[in-house]
Amino acid sequence: MTPPLQASQKSSLATLKALLPFLAPYRRQFVLAGIALLVAAAATLAIPYAFRQMIDLGFGTPGSQGAAHINSYFLALFGVACVLAVATAARFYLVSWLGERVTADIRNAVYAHVLRQSPVFFETTQSGEVLSRLTTDTTLIQALVGTSISMALRNSLLMVGGLALLFVTSTKLSAIILVLLALVVLPIVLYGRRVRRLSRASQDRIADASALAGEILNAMPTVQAFTHEILETQRFSGSVENAFSTAIQRVRARSMLTLVAILLVFGAIVFVLWLGAHAVMQGSMSGGELGQFILYAVIVAGAIGALSEVLGEVQRAAGATERLLELLAAESLVQAPSVPRKLPPRTGNGAALGLHDVTFHYPSRPASAALQQLSLQVQPGETVALVGPSGAGKTTLFQLLLRFYDPQHGSIALDGVPIRQLDLHTLRDAIGIVPQDTVIFSADALDNIRYGRADASDAEVIAAAKLAAAHAFIEKLPAGYQTFLGERGVRLSGGQRQRIAIARALLKNPPLLLLDEATSALDAESERLVQGALEAAMVGRTTLVIAHRLATVQRADRIVVLDNGRIVETGNHAELVALGGVYARLAALQFNLTG
Repeated sequence: MTPPLQASQKSSLATLKALLPFLAPYRRQFVLAGIALLVAAAATLAIPYAFRQMIDLGFGTPGSQGAAHINSYFLALFGVACVLAVATAARFYLVSWLGERVTADIRNAVYAHVLRQSPVFFETTQSGEVLSRLTTDTTLIQALVGTSISMALRNSLLMVGGLALLFVTSTKLSAIILVLLALVVLPIVLYGRRVRRLSRASQDRIADASALAGEILNAMPTVQAFTHEILETQRFSGSVENAFSTAIQRVRARSMLTLVAILLVFGAIVFVLWLGAHAVMQGSMSGGELGQFILYAVIVAGAIGALSEVLGEVQRAAGATERLLELLAAESLVQAPSVPRKLPPRTGNGAALGLHDVTFHYPSRPASAALQQLSLQVQPGETVALVGPSGAGKTTLFQLLLRFYDPQHGSIALDGVPIRQLDLHTLRDAIGIVPQDTVIFSADALDNIRYGRADASDAEVIAAAKLAAAHAFIEKLPAGYQTFLGERGVRLSGGQRQRIAIARALLKNPPLLLLDEATSALDAESERLVQGALEAAMVGRTTLVIAHRLATVQRADRIVVLDNGRIVETGNHAELVALGGVYARLAALQFNLTG
């Protein structure tokens, strides 16, 4: 993942330009919102002129003629108000729609991009932090697109239009007010940079708290088993207080920004209006002109005050955008080829697998090789058991076969095609895996098994469950296959979760099956049932088994012994026990054998 951008490296506007690709598809809505915005601004700027005419022509003209002027200008004011109301409502609807739509698009884009990352990304990024960015940060962008941009454009138009009409009304007073406003804007902009830095820091602290909460909530049984509820509450409280402290710094900075902006802007305007009042008393300006000037000055001051508020929102959104851009800029180390090759037509006896001189270091541990110069040929339909001490590289080998990582040296081929030349979906569709740590989704049993093949019928799902010896216990659940299994399958035993995972892999029906000790969580009776199902499932396909149990090892066509990332022994059970090497030692320790 790319390192966090420093606030000083980019201006807020430069950062927010990255949102343009998400805004571009909705040009029509932007144009309509712009038209509504222009009409509303024009209606607002027309009101002071109508007041001037009413004062000078209505109040200044005696008798019925003056009354007629007053009536006509009040009718005109009401008409302007109607136009303003319709245009403002249209603007509000359109920009709110844009905010919701663009935010949804950004969330979808970030989520889809994160799902395509290799495990390297998740070694350094907590899932809670990603969730924070998908929710909190995108909400800030929604406020920016759906409110702040519209407010900024509206008040910019009012400020520019109001200043222009101020000059039309009184050039001298307007020149004075413009000089004073120029002196006011500089400290506001400089202070706004500090607000942006604090906004980014505030979002980071919120993400830290979310990441901590997500980690602990996913490990509740462990937390409670070790009676760490109070400790974890204190840790989370500390993280929340840290986020609160940073947020208060941001709020204090924004409050000061607003205070300075309003005091300086209105102070400048009051001074100029004092000069205007003296001009009326001297007869160089009419009462209507002063009234018009006052209203335009109020509009300009209000617009500048609103822009200072919007500036704070822009600073927060810029910080949020930076954090989302970091996710979108993250490039997976594992990339599909631009012109992928296809696998040869599938035969009924499984896939051929070839590894040649494979060496691999995990990116987070570059000094230690997980696999070293590993070469292995597996024939179609062969069942190979991978045996070795913890850390020998067995699970790493599975991760390389699935291209979660790429080896630094050597090559891996499936049916004679280097897997780097295959589309990732093509490769992974050809492989089924039953991991040791089973993942159960928050869905019913039917959908959990159907995860193996999304287009499978209910009958195919049930057939796979029967093969995995899962049908009997699923039928006994309160609603059978429609029973909600709870988050992470908390309503199932370990053995039941494992059989769901086996059924999922069998439903996929791949030519290459990877079993990471698929029977490790089963009792003796369930193991017997599942072992029989797995033996049936292995027929007609190639199977690699990470094995820790004697029954699994003895049924393999070949046993490959790994140690420190290297293949140190190969043969069947009897041959390797007689050899008296690594396998014999493991057999004595893990398989409860002698000799």
